[in-house]
Amino acid sequence: MVPIQYHDLFPKSKPLIACIHLLALPGAPLYKGDLQGIYDRALAETAIFVEQGVDALIVENFRDVPFYPNRVPTETIATMAAVCREIRNNCDIPLGINVLRNDADAALSVATAIGADFIRINVHNAAVLTDQGLVQGRAYDTLRKRN
Repeated sequence: MVPIQYHDLFPKSKPLIACIHLLALPGAPLYKGDLQGIYDRALAETAIFVEQGVDALIVENFRDVPFYPNRVPTETIATMAAVCREIRNNCDIPLGINVLRNDADAALSVATAIGADFIRINVHNAAVLTDQGLVQGRAYDTLRKRN
């Protein structure tokens, strides 16, 4: 993932970024065993958002509650990469990745593997008390890995 400037990615002063909240992924307590359903829902949402003219998309594993505070399991990373690759293949607008709760390494890995344009990290610096406990940002690490 090559660092780019915000205004190069989003020329509008206030871009509209739509969020695709994936259905629960394999390994998550709410996973229903329907992997194809995850793909179908994500691609349907992608089509709707693109048709409506959003400026970018971001994909999150929002239904994988309760979240791991820092590192997600490998099945989450693998599934997100596979589903996000299909999303990438079906849209030509900027695409971002957010691996909840705060797995910057996984987000960078998925983004690099699928050619995403940006990542989001909920707690990038400082520390935040969350429902997963104290989550500490690791900007010192993430910024060194983005190149």
